[in-house]
Amino acid sequence: MSRRVVRQSKFRHVFGQPVKADQMYEDIRVSKVTWDSSFCAVNPKFLAIIVESGGGGAFMVLPLAKTGRVDKNHPLVTGHTAPVLDIDWCPHNDNVIASASEDTTVMVWQIPDYIPVRNITEPVVTLEGHSKRVGIISWHPTARNVLLSAGCDNLVILWNVGTGEMLLVLEDMHTDLIYNVGWNRNGSLLVTTCKDKKVRVIDPRKQQIVANNFEEPIALQEMDTSNGVLLPFYDPDSSIVYLCGKGDSSIRYFEITDEAPYVHYLNTYSSKEPQRGMGFMPKRGLEVSKCEIARFFKLHERKCEPIVMTVPRKSDLFQDDLYPDTPGPEPALEADEWLSGKDAEPILISLRDGYVPIKNRELKVVKKNILDNKPPPGPRRSHSTCNSDFSQPALEEVLEEIRALKEMVQAQEKRICDLENKLCQFTNGTD
Repeated sequence: MSRRVVRQSKFRHVFGQPVKADQMYEDIRVSKVTWDSSFCAVNPKFLAIIVESGGGGAFMVLPLAKTGRVDKNHPLVTGHTAPVLDIDWCPHNDNVIASASEDTTVMVWQIPDYIPVRNITEPVVTLEGHSKRVGIISWHPTARNVLLSAGCDNLVILWNVGTGEMLLVLEDMHTDLIYNVGWNRNGSLLVTTCKDKKVRVIDPRKQQIVANNFEEPIALQEMDTSNGVLLPFYDPDSSIVYLCGKGDSSIRYFEITDEAPYVHYLNTYSSKEPQRGMGFMPKRGLEVSKCEIARFFKLHERKCEPIVMTVPRKSDLFQDDLYPDTPGPEPALEADEWLSGKDAEPILISLRDGYVPIKNRELKVVKKNILDNKPPPGPRRSHSTCNSDFSQPALEEVLEEIRALKEMVQAQEKRICDLENKLCQFTNGTD
């Protein structure tokens, strides 16, 4: 008589549980746009959700602690002229978020720590380079201000958000629509899935495909007959992959190991309501005192429901084996260092004493002056409709007036911001 050997794993008994009703986020008009992104992004300070919006695209940002019913006049982040398709928080600044839209642009926003009294309409920087809608954005995991975007023009563009410049354009690599993009741990390579049913591993700086068309998978897992898109979330600290089916009502999770059969089914969290999108909290935003190893933010039609994944433990002490040092908010490289060929692993932090989010750090964009790029000497034919007799002094006068007006606008914006802060203090004082 043979005896079945049960594989040992500390994650065998991981279980999922929704939070209580008063800890959900209610009355949110989640976007109905047909697109296969997660529609939700979360970090230790904020929850962002793509919402329905008339006359353009918008998303909502809520402080994580502001649970319950959301005011119908809660300010939105508006600026796109068509629906927002994807959003992603910067891993190195919890107050900075990027958005991608059907209007072909990517915008980067600074979110204040207080709740503003009106919509946020002015991005810190707008990135224009795609000719069709942009459906995917992803920040570089270790280099400051490096952002990837992928559009329906089959292009992947890498940007330096700190200057507003394109760093690299990966073209002629994809023959069809790009479905998803992911970085490796140190950001030296990226992987894409495509409508042409090929998986490509790309070295973006060499602009080369380094692996393609994998012949045989190392493991094959039958899921179900549902035709919904799977949203995968991988936690490298625990080697657990969570699969959330869009339109499905379950989260399946598997442990990945180095030895065959490589993929081990752990369990399935099931609920009654289908999910329209899903957010996944970075490890530094979890409650280590409760042995929480993952937290999802499940989007319903009109609400967002946090789901907590926990490893049952009897001790209240910090569990070293569940929480190895994890990537923190400091970048390991500057954008130009990464572009020149340098790689660096993420800068890790300990969660032993919990994680306290850093206060608002302003994203400064320093654009290069296009007037510094002087035209080559010699006669040049002008194709401009402007008056060719426009003198240099007159040009400098116009530029000086523009500069003065910009300074005036910036001063007024600062004054408005100061007044909003004061208003916020008054509001907090009366709560």
